[in-house]
Amino acid sequence: MSLDKSIYKKLSDEELILEFQKENVEAFSELVLRYKDKVVNFLYRYTGDRDEAEDLAQDAFVKLYRSKHLYKEIAKFSTWFYTIAINTARTDSRKKSRYNAMSISDYDPENDKDYEIPADVQSPDEYANAGIENYYIQKAIDSLEESFKQVIILRDIEDMDYEEIAQITGLPLGTVKSRINRGREKLKKILNEIYKA
Repeated sequence: MSLDKSIYKKLSDEELILEFQKENVEAFSELVLRYKDKVVNFLYRYTGDRDEAEDLAQDAFVKLYRSKHLYKEIAKFSTWFYTIAINTARTDSRKKSRYNAMSISDYDPENDKDYEIPADVQSPDEYANAGIENYYIQKAIDSLEESFKQVIILRDIEDMDYEEIAQITGLPLGTVKSRINRGREKLKKILNEIYKA
């Protein structure tokens, strides 16, 4: 039996996913309302591309819909869902890295060496829509190594606690803390270089 729609607003995330496991689609709709903007923002910071972030968020919600039965009450719903979102982004990034280079060996028949040209295209609306400071912060985040970028976004942008980040990333708590500290140092250095220029 489905609950009155207004009741879903009062339920915790964990109660909503349990209701959704009972096939109450309204519970899923409420979760989407609660998490859509947060997840898109998180994925935007992770990818640096708003359209890509929206596509990945949609993929993450589809995965949530299909794997609702995998959620167990031992974890916070947000931790479980952010794990789905980050894994979706990682998988997409791996796929892109395989196809994101163009071989130019055909242009030099005398030489059988393959040269790789990274496909790094900036869309004009990225410059127009973002404030200058936000643009440079995003560029600095993008330039971080994957291991630092992930924990910095979860801690400093999504404001998650260390324990939750450890659960999402599967890293020991000490590693999470040291990566956040080292990532912040690297970010600070990058931003100092940008603002000096």
